[in-house]
Amino acid sequence: MVLDERLGQRPDTAPPLPARQFARWIWRQLVSMRTALLLLLLLALAAVPGSFVPQVDVDAQAVFAFAEKYPYLVGTFEALGLFDVYASPWFSAIYLLLMVSLVGCIIPRTFVYARALRARPPQAPRHFDRMPASGAFDTDADPDVVVGRAVQALRNQRYRVDRDAGTSEGPVPHLGVVRAEKGYLREAGNLVFHVSLVGVLVGVAVGSLFGYRGSAIVVEGEGFSNTLTQYDDFTSGALFEPSDLPPFSVALEEMNVSFWIDGTQRGAPRLFEAVGSVTPAPEEPAEPFDITVNNPLQIDGTSVFLVGQGYAPIVTVRDSDGEVVSSGAVPFLPADPTYTSTGVLKISATDPQLGLEGFLVPTTGVLDDGTIVSVFPSAFDPTLSFFAWEGDLGLADGSPQSVYSLDKEQLTRVEGADGEALRINLGRGESVELPGGGGSVSFDGIRNFARFQVAQAPLKEFTLAAAVAGMVGLLGSLFLRPRRAWVRVREVDGRTVVEVARLDRVSGADLGADVDDLVAAVSGEGVARGTSGKDRARRAWLSGEGVARGRDPES
Repeated sequence: MVLDERLGQRPDTAPPLPARQFARWIWRQLVSMRTALLLLLLLALAAVPGSFVPQVDVDAQAVFAFAEKYPYLVGTFEALGLFDVYASPWFSAIYLLLMVSLVGCIIPRTFVYARALRARPPQAPRHFDRMPASGAFDTDADPDVVVGRAVQALRNQRYRVDRDAGTSEGPVPHLGVVRAEKGYLREAGNLVFHVSLVGVLVGVAVGSLFGYRGSAIVVEGEGFSNTLTQYDDFTSGALFEPSDLPPFSVALEEMNVSFWIDGTQRGAPRLFEAVGSVTPAPEEPAEPFDITVNNPLQIDGTSVFLVGQGYAPIVTVRDSDGEVVSSGAVPFLPADPTYTSTGVLKISATDPQLGLEGFLVPTTGVLDDGTIVSVFPSAFDPTLSFFAWEGDLGLADGSPQSVYSLDKEQLTRVEGADGEALRINLGRGESVELPGGGGSVSFDGIRNFARFQVAQAPLKEFTLAAAVAGMVGLLGSLFLRPRRAWVRVREVDGRTVVEVARLDRVSGADLGADVDDLVAAVSGEGVARGTSGKDRARRAWLSGEGVARGRDPES
């Protein structure tokens, strides 16, 4: 007690670890297999929000729609990084800790495995009958012949075999012992799996740092150049440089789309095909391309995927003098399986400025209450319906705006003669005059558009190869069984007694049948192809050679 008081500690309190020992303890905890498995599970759980919450690097428009639908969640989700889970600090922390833990597990296990590869089969146990499976028989055969049979039988089964000469000393005198072991590749499979897992993590990390991904909508008859200003949304890694973008350009000539018209799959997509030409570099000739959903275009290590399709109504707006102030195809984004699509048109050349906000239905249907709905995704009978707004579109201050939404802060809704908000419904080829001599709007036609996703992920081939190697290593670690076998020859009362034992270091094997096979081979009975261990044991029993521990072969 005096000593405790002198040290300033309570009797039941252990002294604190020095900083070096504490750091070593932390490191050992981090590089343990238990921690690696825990971090792997934690990484899988951390990736779950990325499957349910729209990700800005996958579909920025979906993030925008989510923010409009659940505005009260936006602040919290942005603070937690849930709109970009895989680039968030907490996900990166788990990722890096898992890599460190795996490397810390792999390096010492590699040295252990290297020593195990050089090691020879272990010494024979003193008591064979204490092994999970054992057997014995006596014979008149020469001991050297019996030992030779055992060596050959075990080598045929791909064991690593050592043969010990007889000795009269030690706890168990014998005329010869055969030691055998196999299944060394099981640990190799474990190492390959873990190394491959690190390879996958490294490949994904490099792809995230140096890769990029963006999407762009291209209308039929128009094109796309691989520059930042051409993308609707674009995300890249921290080490990506805009100069790394390959200087190709794409011209979309035709977007072929068809849907199932009847049957249980009515309205389901049948064909999405983008046809056009690509120019790999400014001075190179154009080459034709044909992109389908599962057949991307490959250009200089960059993949161009076809990820969506929609409609772009051709709208012409004229001012009060009949002059065209806006004309062209305006992409509308699909909002449901029947391709009811929403969009806006901003006309800044009029005074006051004009904004059109509404929706497009490809095949028009009218409910009993007069509501216009889409009854089929193909553009058989399209209707363009919208509200008109006038005022200041807010474009002059240079603030960024989405081309698919209308900032109504400084706008006033255009009203009809009845004083209600003016809703304009136009069929293909129709036009309407705006009230108050504000000009006219016409729906001249409709075109298809393709939504392309352009992505580059360095080391993706390496990542795929690592994943395949990891699967091979995992299968090896699951199905390869490390086993040991011993055969000992002794002399008892002038007879040669042969003892056999097997040990499976992984539970679940039928070692009894393996012992019967080895007994039959060593006794000279051979191993009959396609026969069971029970049948072979019966032959050994009937031949007078005996079986393991006096067991009846039917037992």
